[in-house]
Amino acid sequence: MTIDIRPIDPVNRAFFAGEVSGIDLTRPLSDEEVTAIHAGMDQFGVLVFHDQRLDDEQQLVFSRQLGPLEQATGDIMPPEQRRMSMDLNDISNLDVNGNVLARDDRRRLFSLGNLLWHSDSSFKDVPAKYSLLSARTIPAAGGNTEFADMRAAYDALDEETKHEVLDLICRHSQIYSRGMLGFDDFTEAERLKWAPVRQRLVRRHPNTGRLSLYLASHAGEIEGWPVPEARAFLRDLNEHATQRQFVYAHVWRPFDLVIWDNRVTMHRARRFNSKEVRDMRRTTLTNEVSSLEQAP
Repeated sequence: MTIDIRPIDPVNRAFFAGEVSGIDLTRPLSDEEVTAIHAGMDQFGVLVFHDQRLDDEQQLVFSRQLGPLEQATGDIMPPEQRRMSMDLNDISNLDVNGNVLARDDRRRLFSLGNLLWHSDSSFKDVPAKYSLLSARTIPAAGGNTEFADMRAAYDALDEETKHEVLDLICRHSQIYSRGMLGFDDFTEAERLKWAPVRQRLVRRHPNTGRLSLYLASHAGEIEGWPVPEARAFLRDLNEHATQRQFVYAHVWRPFDLVIWDNRVTMHRARRFNSKEVRDMRRTTLTNEVSSLEQAP
């Protein structure tokens, strides 16, 4: 069977999300299939693969065929309390014994930051390239993931704003994003670990040459700007970039795998009944270079 990628819903503007068929991700891919996935990512930014019954090792094998992985260092869970290796991000509401986390559990409260619009690992000097999220168990309702096309959002800016944002440098940290929710329960080691890092506000895609906004709830400062002015401006940009015409909402099915390019999209999780299990595993490809090296 030949790999095929089609827009999911071009009528309702989901023109940057593609549905992939004709491929089995549980087996090693051919060079042609790897090339086709990268080409699809360049074109769309979000790819959806249905009915991919991956286990953790198969997800890792598939992910490494696309590029080098980053380690899961963006959560507050000590390694000895993890349910899986540091190559996988545990995107679930479960503890190490498989029990649903209590409502006031520190890890659960920290993870509520995923409800905010963000780009994975923008709080790292070298941020994420692709994220690959596998749905193992999903709740009966809710828990969707929304994606925003940051290329289209940049293109829709007026010329004066395009000129204003072109060379701006932001500072990103999970301290900023969690602070928006009132979460400030950080140890000194965590505050040092998530010290702000510099990222471009506009970056150029190395393959397509397209410009995109690089926003996230982690962005809390603009270099050379007063903090209140910077945050007000970033809020305006986020509101602009997440208008409905730029957004695709993915309704999860069991064993969906969705890949998105963090260089050209933002995303957020949506609420669900926290007493139900939502168990997902994410592998993340490193961008290999800082966004500062992807200048417009």
